[in-house]
Amino acid sequence: MAVGKAEPAADTTRKTAGAAPATPDTTEKDPLKADSLRFAGDLPDTILPKYRILAYYGNPHSKKMGILGEYPLKEMLRRLDEESENWAKADPSKPVQKALHLVAISAQGAPGKDGKYRLRMSDKTIRKVISWGARHGAIVFLDIQVGLADLKGEMAFLEKYLKLPYVHLGIDPEFSMKTGARPGTRIGTYDASDINDAVRFLSRVKKENNLPPKILIVHRFTQRMVTNYKNIKLDPNVQIVMNMDGWGPPSLKRDSYQDYIVKEPVQYTGFKIFYKNDMKKVDLRSNHKVPHLMEPEEVLALDPKPIYIQYQ
Repeated sequence: MAVGKAEPAADTTRKTAGAAPATPDTTEKDPLKADSLRFAGDLPDTILPKYRILAYYGNPHSKKMGILGEYPLKEMLRRLDEESENWAKADPSKPVQKALHLVAISAQGAPGKDGKYRLRMSDKTIRKVISWGARHGAIVFLDIQVGLADLKGEMAFLEKYLKLPYVHLGIDPEFSMKTGARPGTRIGTYDASDINDAVRFLSRVKKENNLPPKILIVHRFTQRMVTNYKNIKLDPNVQIVMNMDGWGPPSLKRDSYQDYIVKEPVQYTGFKIFYKNDMKKVDLRSNHKVPHLMEPEEVLALDPKPIYIQYQ
């Protein structure tokens, strides 16, 4: 599966399908009062655009879903630190804010008991990753792969965690199956109205809890993944990042960034790097170069320079 000119068929091993079943919830009723969730260091009042976010994506129950779950905790955090240093050196003008990006609601190939084709992670799992970030001075993103469920309901499920000042939200149109199709069989979509719902939700959480601005990550690597982008409404309480989320050789990734992010601007831009999938050869009738992992300097040559960098 590649990005850009050739629209890919969804591959359920790429980001979804399947974190392990949610573990029983054995934590206290109010997870926000735990000492392990105290943020280490100083948290910026407003992160964007002063800082560049460097995020590790995945789920601790799956080695296939991304770097966050591929290695033991200490090794994963060591790699995050090293990658952050690489980006700080590549652009000294922009301090790096480390982040962990958890797939907190994972699209599934089976309908589940409620027929929604999604699995909510347990409170134990979500708190565990939040505590990893808190102790390491990394902000945390909770990502929603909605399947056939309703986005508003899934955001409400995560609201108690989003009340923390360093926890933010990601939504993935790829697994928003408005046609009723099974996740992984085709690429899903969100409309501007869905994104506006997320913005209003985060704005309310921010204002009611006297928090710094919330960040909303919207993944995208095809035209139809986000429709009617001109109708997306900006809100001073929420910072929107459109994240180029496809894999392939650098030339194809640059094309996708230009075609689906730059040509339909919203507010801030992001760029995703796949440690493994970006190294795969692709069969395209074009003059794309041999795949290699893009270095920070290559990504920073893009215009505009992405403010959010995600590694899977």
